[in-house]
Amino acid sequence: MPSRLLAVTFDAHDPARLARFWAAMLGRSVLESRGGALLPGTSTQLGLGFAPTRIPKVGPNRMHLHLTSSSDAGQQETVAKAVELGARHLDVGQRPEEGHVVLADPGGNEFCVIPPGSSFLADCGFLGELACDGSREVGLFWSAALGWPLVWDQDEETAIQSPEGGTKIGWGGPPMSARVQTTTQRFDLVPTEGDPGSEAERLFSLGATRLGAGTGGGDPLVGLG
Repeated sequence: MPSRLLAVTFDAHDPARLARFWAAMLGRSVLESRGGALLPGTSTQLGLGFAPTRIPKVGPNRMHLHLTSSSDAGQQETVAKAVELGARHLDVGQRPEEGHVVLADPGGNEFCVIPPGSSFLADCGFLGELACDGSREVGLFWSAALGWPLVWDQDEETAIQSPEGGTKIGWGGPPMSARVQTTTQRFDLVPTEGDPGSEAERLFSLGATRLGAGTGGGDPLVGLG
């Protein structure tokens, strides 16, 4: 059986603060532990995790969140709320006519507030997408790993979505940014049945590789591309 995606986890110097920011943005509760903090998701909305690290963030993240808007006023309200909570505006070369607003959360993690009218993110909910840097091969891997169907597969770009709908996970294809030495974001998975070792073997058979220690705030089980 495919794994269940528990959360996408961000390493952070102050995971509690980052969790409070996103809890306020998404209207969720925070579950704290010595290992960090978790904003549990639902069957249709992605969970977010925050783990402690002392490693500095280097360059843009390979994953970033897209928040949706139902109106122009709603987009402006989301941006204003984020800035009030500690976000800041970013210039990553976006053009005014593109319409989306690029921000960084208090931990420096990039995210976008998307204008209304996006057909791709229609009915995805407020946390509409996790946009990732990666090849089509990576999208196919995660489709098989999670049992989520492909909902976009065109021009080397892919996206998957839970069979129940909600947050999409997309990979933009080439050109891709250079890999950094440390990994500060990762998917946290929970086996739906059996033991973690058996599930790891299934993921290896799909093309995953084991990552060594020192890749960020922990030792991720597997990785691909």
